[in-house]
Amino acid sequence: MLVVEDDPFVRSALIRHLTDAAHTVRSVGTALEALREVAQLRFDVVILDLGLPDLDGAEALKMLRGLTQVPVIVATARDDEREIVRLLNDGADDYLVKPFSVDHLSARMAAVLRRWDGGRGAVREREEVLRVGGLTVDPRRRTAELDGRPLELTRREFDLLAHLAGRPGEVIARRELLTEVWRQSYGDDQTIDVHLSWLRRKLGETAARPRYLHTLRGVGVKLEAPPAPVDGAAPWGGPGSGQPV
Repeated sequence: MLVVEDDPFVRSALIRHLTDAAHTVRSVGTALEALREVAQLRFDVVILDLGLPDLDGAEALKMLRGLTQVPVIVATARDDEREIVRLLNDGADDYLVKPFSVDHLSARMAAVLRRWDGGRGAVREREEVLRVGGLTVDPRRRTAELDGRPLELTRREFDLLAHLAGRPGEVIARRELLTEVWRQSYGDDQTIDVHLSWLRRKLGETAARPRYLHTLRGVGVKLEAPPAPVDGAAPWGGPGSGQPV
């Protein structure tokens, strides 16, 4: 486990507790050191303090997510709900408001690891490449292609697409998306709408003219293959199709 904490007393206490609990622990005091660690080593959990001397922890979280999918528990003295929701949306798997007990930390770590192991198990169950029309999603390699063209997706965009592609044609409730993709028991539907909008843009479609992604207002979202073009008709997005190219 990696402890990212600039306070030497707090860091020492965390290291002692985690070591006593039979965990292997590395610790750093800055965001840049944390980024260097996760780029070189594989961790099961990162405990991330937000009050770092070189970079705000919220920015460090975003940079961590560009390097690894490791679960991150944010340790913060900030108890503003909007800030906490923003951190969860930016990739945190859980958070603790300081001061907290080591028992509380242990319980949160165990819960995060259970969810993480379950998520990896779900991926293993469907390691095969998912294909929906011209869309190909490889959960194991975390790659996606549309009509043979690689898609550049963020972590959340890929997770959302893979979750929907695993059940093509099925309407997935927004609550399930928050729970399974964002790992949140609550949240703002706008978060889903924003990511769907970004994903549609990369799939070359719009909400007004959907091709793969279809939203059922008040119900959920489904991903399904577009209908095959009628003989003699131009394909979607082609000349004479009536769709934007």
